[in-house]
Amino acid sequence: MAQTNFILTRDCRATLIPSGDVLDLRAGTKAMLVQALGGTVTVQARGGLYRIGSSDLDALGEGAQATYGVEEKSQSVAVGAFSDTVVWDALRTCFDPEIPVNIVDLGLIYDLHSQKGENGQYQVSVKMTLTAQGCGMGPAIASDAREKIESLPEVGSAQVDIVWDPVWNPHMISPEGRKILGLD
Repeated sequence: MAQTNFILTRDCRATLIPSGDVLDLRAGTKAMLVQALGGTVTVQARGGLYRIGSSDLDALGEGAQATYGVEEKSQSVAVGAFSDTVVWDALRTCFDPEIPVNIVDLGLIYDLHSQKGENGQYQVSVKMTLTAQGCGMGPAIASDAREKIESLPEVGSAQVDIVWDPVWNPHMISPEGRKILGLD
């Protein structure tokens, strides 16, 4: 079974949940794993919840990157096999740091368009929302989505915009997401 309690081995960047404030967690900080999905982890430390990104997973100790990280280009497909389905699959590797359901099954993705550019690379645009308008994690989740899309070899650029219309509600969660959350 994977380790769930850690003492950070080095200072690392973390995002305070739900405010979205970025700060440093110091070496020696005790942390408890809350969620590890999509190559990031959510930990409880110093009386709050923090999201630690993939580039700082080694701060959790030896082997944490291999245990909780994802391989770069893990969503890669053969050149020439690009499709919107591949982008949707990449988005399914993005998670709200407080909810163990990917952003697609959570119903946060409202629109996805891709267009092949003159250079043969695709430009992808996504409109997404959040579960709550006051959530400070929006920029972090949108950035994660953009990075996952841009990691696809056929994608030259991606833009992820946060929109509020329509307002998200729990009925937008997919049947798979509802199952994960025990809502069925």
